[in-house]
Amino acid sequence: MAQYVLDTNVLLRALAPKSAHQLLAVDAVRRLLARGNELFLAPQVLVEFWSVATRPLAVNGYGWPASDAEAKVAELLHQFPLLLETPAVFPEWLRLVGRHGIRGKQVHDARLVALLNVHGVPHLLTFNVDDFRPYGTLAVSPGQI
Repeated sequence: MAQYVLDTNVLLRALAPKSAHQLLAVDAVRRLLARGNELFLAPQVLVEFWSVATRPLAVNGYGWPASDAEAKVAELLHQFPLLLETPAVFPEWLRLVGRHGIRGKQVHDARLVALLNVHGVPHLLTFNVDDFRPYGTLAVSPGQI
């Protein structure tokens, strides 16, 4: 049995009926669960999810009211365990960004990798596999499931 953290883009696409990748995201999660894998959420992923879900449509968001985002986050937390951000996450993040010379927006990816490393979760289900190659994290695309 393998363990995976669900990335923000997988959650968002799974919940977007107009997304060309909705079925792929939903099927990947279903297949992983059917095979007995453990799927987790990360606080950072839920923060990013809320940001996109409540951002106006005009700026590439979903335009949901905060109450809808809150209900969906509660539902996700009921479905999947949350990996807590322990004090060990920051030093691991600092090690990763220093070791790999990470700059700009990629620091957020490194923070997610730090959380996975601290909790010993080896896989990340994401549509952005290439963003995680520098860390040796086993990032897996829904299309690979």
